[in-house]
This record gives sequence, C-alpha cells and structure tokens, in this order.
Amino acid sequence: MRIDKMLANLGYGSRKEVKQLLKSGAVKVNDVIVKDAKQHVDPNKETVTLNSEVIEYKEFIYLMMNKPQGILSATEDNSCETVIDLLELEDQVYEPFPVGRLDKDTEGLLLITNDGQLAHRLLSPKKHVPKTYFAVIDQEVTEEDVRAFAEGVTLDDGYKTKPGELKILKSGLRSDIELTITEGKFHQVKRMFESVGKKVVYLQRISMGSLKLDETLELGEYRELTDEEIELLIEYQVK
Repeated sequence: MRIDKMLANLGYGSRKEVKQLLKSGAVKVNDVIVKDAKQHVDPNKETVTLNSEVIEYKEFIYLMMNKPQGILSATEDNSCETVIDLLELEDQVYEPFPVGRLDKDTEGLLLITNDGQLAHRLLSPKKHVPKTYFAVIDQEVTEEDVRAFAEGVTLDDGYKTKPGELKILKSGLRSDIELTITEGKFHQVKRMFESVGKKVVYLQRISMGSLKLDETLELGEYRELTDEEIELLIEYQVK
C-alpha cells in the first residue's frame, strides 16, 4: 500500500496534506524518514510513525452498535441521520457500512464493518444465519401463533416464510416475545405478526448469528468487537 494512501485512509488529511507531512520529514518507516508519497509500505509488517508516535493500521473494522429509533441503517442520506453519522471520524475513515438493515423505528444490534466478504456471507440466504428479535405485541400471543410461525406464515404479498421460532415471554393484553428467523425480508417481523392479525408496537434485534447485543451499550453507542467475537462470527458464517 502506498504510504500516502494509508495515511489519508486513516484520516491524517487529504492526499495533498499528507504529502506535506511527508515532505516535512515527520513520517518514518522502521525508523527511516520517508518523503516519497509513492513508497509502498506493509503496515502489518513494518512500523510506521508520525512525529515519533506509532500509527496503528487495521484493514478491517468491526463495530457493534445499539441502534436507536429514528436513525437509518444506511451509509448516507440527504434527509435523515444515518448510523454512520453516529460514528467518530476515526472510525468513519474506514468507510464501514451496516450489515443488513434495521427499520428506522427498530432498535438494537447492528453490525457495522468494511469487511465485504464477511457481510456477504452473513447476509446470504444460503447461509440461513439466525437473527433474534425481542418484540412487544399489541395483544395476546398464543400457542396457536407459535405453531403457525413454526410452520411458516404467508405474508401480504403471498410469500410463505421459512419456519420461525417464537417464544412467548409474557402474554396478555400486550405480549412480550422473542422471535428467531433466518430470513431478512422487508419488514418481515412486523408482517409475520400482521399475518396472524397482530401488531408489533416495539421491536429490538438482540442477536445475529453468534453475535449478541452488549446490554451495557446505551442507544446510539457502539464499540469494537472483541477478537473472540470476530473469530466466532467468522467461524459461524462458514458452518
């Protein structure tokens, strides 16, 4: 990788500004001053410093966000705030994107990364990666609903869903449930409940594959995945 591209990608300025940094002699590779912007460097094998401070370079970034309501699961939008807008600039420079979508009014677990291969495998219908949601329903959820979801329900467009695992946590005038599905159709959880005459009034994703929402994250907060979480996620998607 060219040294100017690496520094620009890490947010140390535009290509032009980075070239000025290099000309000033502030950048070293393995303790040797580098002024040539075209010089190639392997950040995984060579030590790069700027003003004597070691620069840490990562090819991929993996973030877990507790997405709040009212925020779009998109990289950019002209009229609405996106999940990328919630990231610090030092994370935005990696040009990450949300893996899959959460509806604007849905909260919870959202994986954000720039690892396109991992994202593709997690989202591939062939992988059947399970996603679990907590939801509040506007009326009583019954064992009949559990059986219907286990067989797959027919949505408003005639599509029959794959089997879903519905757990009733609390049943009454309003019910708390958990639903695990292996698909990601548009508004699928809401439409599945509409198919049995019920309405979702609150929806939160709590897990995706091996990744579970960190309950210590406030709405809108995020953190990097641990090495173990990344490893489990990568292993999970090749099962």
